Amino acid sequence: MALILDTGPLYAALDRSDQDHVACRALIEDADEPLVIPAPVLVEVDYWIHQRLTPGALIALLDDIESGAYRVADLEPTDYARARELCDRYADADIGFVDAAVFALVERLGEPRLATLDRRHFSLLRPRHRDSIELLPA
Repeated sequence: MALILDTGPLYAALDRSDQDHVACRALIEDADEPLVIPAPVLVEVDYWIHQRLTPGALIALLDDIESGAYRVADLEPTDYARARELCDRYADADIGFVDAAVFALVERLGEPRLATLDRRHFSLLRPRHRDSIELLPA
């Protein structure tokens, strides 16, 4: 089992001024399972770091990835197909590629939980592999 990280918790854990910093930092630091960052999430986190923080935050994140604190999961062809399906099915809810890709990875890995601050989008999505996904932090 692993904990998949969406953009929000990963960014909030890096930004001490973020209102969710304490909860997200604790979630990541207290995790017993491997922490997995979907590759598309890194692009969003990079964007927000460059908008709001210093380059040192990105360097620290990359150091953590290099040291094995996080595993970066690349998408497979089936993940792109599922992301396309989710973007189409939930087009009225404005589900974007990154959210759809994160959800496709959660399904492919059979994970019961997802670390996200985006409850608006992820609470709409219905997984194929179980009745529902637990969204963290609670």
